[in-house]
Amino acid sequence: MKRISTATLAGLGLMLALPVGSSATLTEVGVIGATSPETVPSCPGAQCLAVSRTTGFQVKVGRVNNPLRVPRSGTIVAWTAILGKPTNRQITFFNEEEGGAAEAAIAILRPQPKPNLTYKLVAQSPLVKLQPYFGKTAQFPLETTIPVKKGDVVALSVPTWAPMLALGFGKDTSWRASRNSKQCSKTNTQTAHTQVGTAVQYFCLYQTARLTYSATLISTP
Repeated sequence: MKRISTATLAGLGLMLALPVGSSATLTEVGVIGATSPETVPSCPGAQCLAVSRTTGFQVKVGRVNNPLRVPRSGTIVAWTAILGKPTNRQITFFNEEEGGAAEAAIAILRPQPKPNLTYKLVAQSPLVKLQPYFGKTAQFPLETTIPVKKGDVVALSVPTWAPMLALGFGKDTSWRASRNSKQCSKTNTQTAHTQVGTAVQYFCLYQTARLTYSATLISTP
């Protein structure tokens, strides 16, 4: 995947955000290194699947648990999407079936003690139109950064669709979505968790697939 120039510009900005002698730490939340199979979005393959009309986060990738859980309190300053390159026919299909042009944002979820699998939405980034970046790895710096606490979860929020789903993993790889237990096989209902301050149960677990995004955290001890 080609990395688009916005990633380079964002990286320069992040370096400026870390003063000399600072104890701040820069972390890519969700980046775990090489996987088998390689983490590549499924589109434009014959089995081109997209994340659609939901908010979700990775629960496990092989032996790595909760890769999108914030390891230290700090600030999210950017997020990165690895995007597939669907064909024109695939784009038309998804646009018609999933409510419009591809777009996504990140959402910050805070686990709640009960009921089980409940997460409160505490913040979210602006939505980004994704089609100009199809086939690339693009980093989106945040004009307004997002404070986070240790233990928060960085989720991907998709009100329409996004070609950001890698397939072919074992059952030890899974992600969870903000759909109720009766909607796990449906994508034509809007279930994206977008109202800040509300809590939703993330019932649906999808195995053998990985969401292709990460977030850049500047944290302090």
